[in-house]
Amino acid sequence: MNIVLFHSTYGLRPAVHAAADRLRAAGHQVKVPDLFEGRTFETVEEGMAYRDEIGRDELLRRAVLASAPHSDQGLVYAGFSFGGSVAQHLALADEKARGLLLLHGTADLDEDTAVDELPVQLHIADPDPFETHDWLTAWYLRMRRAGADVEVHRYPGAGHLFTDPGLDDYDAEAAERTWKAATGFLDSL
Repeated sequence: MNIVLFHSTYGLRPAVHAAADRLRAAGHQVKVPDLFEGRTFETVEEGMAYRDEIGRDELLRRAVLASAPHSDQGLVYAGFSFGGSVAQHLALADEKARGLLLLHGTADLDEDTAVDELPVQLHIADPDPFETHDWLTAWYLRMRRAGADVEVHRYPGAGHLFTDPGLDDYDAEAAERTWKAATGFLDSL
């Protein structure tokens, strides 16, 4: 499977490369675009400030430019937190998308969004400070109404970015369960 994996607002950290290597070891081709052009951050607040400074439109433009050369192959879009929102925007706009793997984050979608049974898997902390229960319920219903085949995995007690061993949020057990389920999801595509 051809996968494009987007980083969180922390930037392209070692954990993103490690995740890509893990997916490569499972037989997938993985691209990891650097939407922040080499910048990484120590706190989520710093990363969010930089994201806002660049702006949504520019970040989506960078993501499209990084993905476009590979989209004819039928990509699986994936991302961590903010990167998940980027992946979701691209997957919902790409009629050749093979799947959407969301790790720790989602995005809003337009009322007229429609996809043809796009396979979607979400892995999320429970509770998550950035993805409230009400938000996730509304997101799930909108995705289903749009035609996506959505599977949600919740991890009680885990921190927001629980798959990143370099952060305080890290939860080894939840991360291992996530990668096992995500690998199975990708293999099923």
